[in-house]
Amino acid sequence: MITLKAAGLLDVDSGKIVRPGIIRVEDDKIVGIGGEPEGEVVDLGDQILLPGLMDMEVNLLMGGRGEKPVYSTVQDDPPLRMLRAVGNARRTLRAGFTTVRNLGLFVKTGGYLLDVALGKAIDAGWVDGPRVVPAGHAITPTGGHLDPTMFAAFAPGVLDLTIEEGIANGVDEVRKAVRYQIKHGAKLIKVCVSGGVMSHTGTPGAQHYSDEELRAIVDEAHRRGLRVASHTHGADAVRAAVAAGIDCIEHGFLIDDDAIDKMVAAGTYLVPTTRLADAMDVSHAPPDLQAKAAEMFPKARTSVKAAYEAGVKIALGTDAPAIPHGKNADELVALVERGMSALDALRAATITAAELIDVTDRGRLAEGLLADIVGVPGNPLEDITVTQNVQFVMKGGKVYVNN
Repeated sequence: MITLKAAGLLDVDSGKIVRPGIIRVEDDKIVGIGGEPEGEVVDLGDQILLPGLMDMEVNLLMGGRGEKPVYSTVQDDPPLRMLRAVGNARRTLRAGFTTVRNLGLFVKTGGYLLDVALGKAIDAGWVDGPRVVPAGHAITPTGGHLDPTMFAAFAPGVLDLTIEEGIANGVDEVRKAVRYQIKHGAKLIKVCVSGGVMSHTGTPGAQHYSDEELRAIVDEAHRRGLRVASHTHGADAVRAAVAAGIDCIEHGFLIDDDAIDKMVAAGTYLVPTTRLADAMDVSHAPPDLQAKAAEMFPKARTSVKAAYEAGVKIALGTDAPAIPHGKNADELVALVERGMSALDALRAATITAAELIDVTDRGRLAEGLLADIVGVPGNPLEDITVTQNVQFVMKGGKVYVNN
């Protein structure tokens, strides 16, 4: 048995710091909170202990050190992309994020679901990283957002993807695409409902899939017990996604009050990825994409506040590498800057994120839950920026960081 001894711990339900912070761990579980230390004592001094943080939108197979985004799309073969992901996963874990959703490959892999393989390697202990909830390949129409030919305006025939790699048109094809992802290990489905900022898809708010296609995607996923996340910006596209039964809106930069009300009524989650509006470098992007970013990013800073104040369920997500892997806590700071309380921002990265991925074994510091525990140098309810300086990381009872 190991006992973690710190100045305090956050009870995310009550919103209080419990002092002192005593957590007893055996194997991969928390077996006691408070009381007297037992077994080996790890003294963490003035740190405050938090549940392992969760990021609900990352792309571990992309980004990282030395990447040239456009060229990596056509230069990285699957083995090199996996090696890139190993470094990104390690940085994410060391930043205190012990669970992530990897939301949709959009690269040529020959049909392999690389994020599924990455998650298996992490679970087996071959490489260090967070628990991965993989989406496999994002499902998008030809020429839609996350059709990679739209990111660099490639010529016809360059980097054409298959149904198995997520390019699907019409009801029959989208059903096949969903079934393929599920067959090979996807734990949720990612679909592109609207255009995006950093792709040559036209208006970022425009709906890409028909209502019929969206309903077919949701039907296939829900019958198999999987949830559906949708890249969606425009208010009309958000309304279509909610009406189709999609579980989670990613980004939602252009949502209006009516779309927000519909999300609240349906219980639809929002992963706002608002930090990228401040941190994403578009200076080298083509002029039309820079113009879209200039229009969209200011709206991204206000839409999350409107959704929060209306009662939308918000879960934290970064869209890393839109912000660098390992800088995931910057999103916590951004959520607070946009108007969320520090406690609600932390809940977005813990209990709400756990609800979104439909698990009950994490998201809190409580007896019987996974020993996913993070230590920060101060009270995050008073200063959320302490989450950017994680000093202790335990995942499943194993210590990965102890500074």
